[in-house]
Amino acid sequence: MKILKKITIKEKQNLRAEKIRYWCEDETRIGRKTITGKLLTRMGIKPIGKHQWLFKYLWLYGLIEPQTGESFFYEFSHLDTVCMEKYLELFAQKYPNDLHIIQLDNGPLHQSLNMSIPENIIFLFQPPYSPELNPIAHTMVRDKKKIKMGNI
Repeated sequence: MKILKKITIKEKQNLRAEKIRYWCEDETRIGRKTITGKLLTRMGIKPIGKHQWLFKYLWLYGLIEPQTGESFFYEFSHLDTVCMEKYLELFAQKYPNDLHIIQLDNGPLHQSLNMSIPENIIFLFQPPYSPELNPIAHTMVRDKKKIKMGNI
């Protein structure tokens, strides 16, 4: 795995972290779109739909600490560097006394050179094309299925 931000022992001592915590991060789009289906009509006659829903969605950013099961989720309107920075800032404010190692995928969003990362956060990138290594990816897929079926 590749580490984006290197931290020296002296820097770690300056942080005065109470503990080092390991988190897994991912984002997913949750939304609503028109349900497509089939309708029997005569040849050449286009069926008339009663409802045409707008495609509305939001982005769910999430962190899970596998060791404790603790999580931190937040909704945003976009998947971009600005929202990611705000998300990391909110996360760092919630746990200011700990040093956080966050495992993420190699998406361009996570590797933006102009993204500011809080001092108590270190990125740890998983190998390319390996979502099976990130436990939160499985959690998000399961939760999206529950939302789709109306179980949440």
